[in-house]
Amino acid sequence: MNAIDIRSIVKRYGAKTAVDHLSLSIPEGEFFGLLGVNGAGKSTLVKMLCGLTAPTEGDALLLGHSVTRDARAAKALVGVSPQETAVAPNLSVRENLELMAGVYGLPDGKKRAADIIGDFRLGEIEKQSAHTLSGGWQRRLSIAMALVSDPKVLFLDEPSLGLDVIARRELWAHIRRLKGRVTIVLTTHYLEEAEALADRIGIMAHGRLVAVGTAEELMARAGKASFEDAFIELAGEGAVES
Repeated sequence: MNAIDIRSIVKRYGAKTAVDHLSLSIPEGEFFGLLGVNGAGKSTLVKMLCGLTAPTEGDALLLGHSVTRDARAAKALVGVSPQETAVAPNLSVRENLELMAGVYGLPDGKKRAADIIGDFRLGEIEKQSAHTLSGGWQRRLSIAMALVSDPKVLFLDEPSLGLDVIARRELWAHIRRLKGRVTIVLTTHYLEEAEALADRIGIMAHGRLVAVGTAEELMARAGKASFEDAFIELAGEGAVES
């Protein structure tokens, strides 16, 4: 079964079309990278899939649940780690996780928080206030919070934005451990991040999906020896829907 089936989805804001009849299927357990220049429509697409904004036309199914006709059930399957780290700064790491467990109404919230602390190796900082953490630790906590409800689909929006090279690579290692356990959709401007982590990559331009494949397939399609050059070729001003 596919985790995500997007069916000719459209989002318009007045005269502007942000997402233009986009269709895509993502199998369960896949790590999918979503790339595009600013304004390509990535964030709008993710917002529709997360239930944060309604499509103008079309639909998407999350494990068979429609985001338009069965929005509550679809939304319950999703975890989101937003671009702006969404942690409560004055709460400790453990309190942040327990708070999220309470938001989701989990009956075993304290145990779930403890399990996540173990999974993400947060034990050494679990009593620290979130505002005292480095950017890398805050990002790790943000992703851990998104997983408290045991979602089937996880959206990571620019998870390593602003991190230094070492912190970014450390975060990658934790994200890799999630592969196969949950379907992941990653949006990022770091091309090497998508190339290193994603099973497949989709490139958006002008609200459309212009190419989908592995990094190697996309380089072959563009006739380029590097993924960066392939991205520039495929996402450039002349990009057309595949």
